Amino acid sequence: MSRIKLLMEIKEDAENLASSIGILLTALESDEELPKEEVKQNEKTYEIEDVRKILADKSRLGHTAKIRELLEKYGAKKLSEIEPSNYEDLIADVEKL
Repeated sequence: MSRIKLLMEIKEDAENLASSIGILLTALESDEELPKEEVKQNEKTYEIEDVRKILADKSRLGHTAKIRELLEKYGAKKLSEIEPSNYEDLIADVEKL
């Protein structure tokens, strides 16, 4: 991944975080529930390329066997068999490794 692309992703993540913190602070100040539509809108959506990179990075760190187990947990032998709706949960599991 190029350095520019990585910096752009970090910038986007920082902007999303700032927006989410703003929503949280507004909700806390007004003592209301968080607006679910706005929170969902700020969630990052993952493309298969994003997930593949994250899995490859963890694999290089020695977690290949555990990654295979996680793929099986989601009913797949390879990433392309996993439903995109499960990418976020898969990444959350991978980040725990």
